Amino acid sequence: MLHYQVFKHNTHKPWVVFIHGAGGGSAAWQSQWEIFKKEYNVLAMDLRDHGKSKDIQPAKRRYTFELIADDILKVLDFEKIQKAHFVTLSFGSVLIQDLSMRKPELVESVILTGGVFKANILVRGFIHLARFFNLFLSYPQMYRVFSKLLMPKERHQLSRRVYQIHATKISNEEYLRWLGLYSTFFLTLKRFYYQKIDFPALVIMGSDDYVFLKAAKAFANYHDKVHLSILSGAGHICNIDNPKDFNRISLDFLKRIAEINMKRDTVAA
Repeated sequence: MLHYQVFKHNTHKPWVVFIHGAGGGSAAWQSQWEIFKKEYNVLAMDLRDHGKSKDIQPAKRRYTFELIADDILKVLDFEKIQKAHFVTLSFGSVLIQDLSMRKPELVESVILTGGVFKANILVRGFIHLARFFNLFLSYPQMYRVFSKLLMPKERHQLSRRVYQIHATKISNEEYLRWLGLYSTFFLTLKRFYYQKIDFPALVIMGSDDYVFLKAAKAFANYHDKVHLSILSGAGHICNIDNPKDFNRISLDFLKRIAEINMKRDTVAA
């Protein structure tokens, strides 16, 4: 099973499940962990090959979204989590898109941080560029170049450094297996983009996220239940660039959902 961190309250609390991005790890949520666990049961996992999730079985030469979804579901089943708020980062937003279409009953709400939503020209170009770098650079070398292009400003230095450190833990062989997701990556984005979203969703983007921000704005405009918040001076990994505002906005969103659910339950009673 995947390696994960968990914190449970003695009394009943809603669950918040954190899913990091490609090349990252559960430590990407360090600035959120202590804050969120005051009010929620929290779980943060290392995806297959990331962090401490090494040699996960069944071993596969080529990865699929179904395989990654099964990894996540095994953890949720083991912890007896039947419904949760999901907080995702970067490529993690694509994983929750896939998971929410497979298991919609699991999703209470979603916070999509640095979300990836639509394969526009800029997004496609950036992904193809990353694949090109992989032809002649090792994965850690490629990631250093890639992260510098994606998060170029001095104020992105911390988030850039955190993800570069995580990238050193992933081998070229492991990275190539993750490339197997590329074959259905754009199809997953398209399916989710145009489906009806029945759960509350908050998209949090950095104002400096020049690759993915435009598509995020279009996605939020397209769906009634999706709200967009832009963090000033933050880049793609905006939960690290601006953790104070990220935590405040996220917790306010979850609090509003709790209030709405309470009113609904009161009326139903």
